[in-house]
Amino acid sequence: MNIRSLTRGDGVVIGAAALLFIASFLDFYSVTGADLPSAWDTDTYRLVLPAVFLTAFIAAGLLIAARFQPEGRKVGGLTLTAWGTALAVAAAWNGLWSLITTPARADLGAGCILAFLAVVALAGTAIAGPKIPALAGPLLPEPKPVTAPPYGGQPGTGYGYPGGQQPQGYGATPQPAPPYGGSPQDSAGAGFPAAEFTPFWFAVPVARPLFAEDGSPSPIAELAPGTWYLAVDQRGPSTLIAQTQDGRRGVLNDTSGIQRG
Repeated sequence: MNIRSLTRGDGVVIGAAALLFIASFLDFYSVTGADLPSAWDTDTYRLVLPAVFLTAFIAAGLLIAARFQPEGRKVGGLTLTAWGTALAVAAAWNGLWSLITTPARADLGAGCILAFLAVVALAGTAIAGPKIPALAGPLLPEPKPVTAPPYGGQPGTGYGYPGGQQPQGYGATPQPAPPYGGSPQDSAGAGFPAAEFTPFWFAVPVARPLFAEDGSPSPIAELAPGTWYLAVDQRGPSTLIAQTQDGRRGVLNDTSGIQRG
């Protein structure tokens, strides 16, 4: 799970779900001189809780979960994003209906108004979020490039970093050294034959997408700076097959500036 895959639209979805959760504890309707309960009182409001609140909570969960799943994964013939969008629109319609069908001698409560605003924001973001640049951008700013350690220094520690304590084992092939005046990435893109390739650890200077090995144009993961990944194979002079922390393998097309462990 990489939080950097979230967009600003996902931030709006999370904020709308939080506002909806708060609204669920406020008076849904109000009557002068009486204290009406919140939406969690199913004896008073039989359909408000499942039709507006629970539907919207499930929609928000599906929209966010879709960011951490491989592109194209479907449930019942639809993607998680499609399910989340449909449920968000249904919650918005139910929220609007709750405004229109206010009971006699009752006024709209704070819970009803806030819930309607939250589900409208949720549905609007689900539908138009990917098409609006301000919402489609990354939620977190891009990290600064990783600077190379000084001569003789160690790059630090991180996921899977081998360090200098692990034994190589009998018959292990040493890592090829870069040519004189070269950089570590020169060795990574030197184009060694596949049969002679030796896996190595590396880190990327900036966030870079990892694509599926079948050539699909949609990324399956994003490599983040400050994390060590395992290069398990090589395709061409500047393409690596990398493995993430959760065991997923993919193609890293841009190997410029990578730091070898």
